[in-house]
Amino acid sequence: MKIAAIAAMTTALLAAPAFAEGDAAEGEKEFKKCKSCHMIVDGDNTIVKGGKTGPNLFGLPGRVAGVGDFRYGNSLAAVGETGLAWDEAEFVAYVADPKAWLKEKLDDSSAKSKMSFKLRDADDAANIWAYLVSVSPES
Repeated sequence: MKIAAIAAMTTALLAAPAFAEGDAAEGEKEFKKCKSCHMIVDGDNTIVKGGKTGPNLFGLPGRVAGVGDFRYGNSLAAVGETGLAWDEAEFVAYVADPKAWLKEKLDDSSAKSKMSFKLRDADDAANIWAYLVSVSPES
């Protein structure tokens, strides 16, 4: 019995990066603020047809920051070299002020972000995160 409880707790903790506290349905509505630059595409399956200025956000939960087939800015790529993977807290903090987040993560006042948009409402950001989790593969 003890082993089963430990196994269940371990499984829940390992699944934590995919857990989202926001409302995915609200996040889907809020994502319209993002789709001018970002798409959500899984191979041939287009979930949200959006812009190509920003990276494809399919599979973002758990993905290492600044890594992939998109040309990320040097600062975000440097954060990725630390191994930081996107979770809800990092996503919400990043979208609130990408440049400030990069400066803090890198401890570098000259850090820059290609993303100029700021989503200061943490509830909206959490809802968008929940939506991204809902359309991404399970990690």
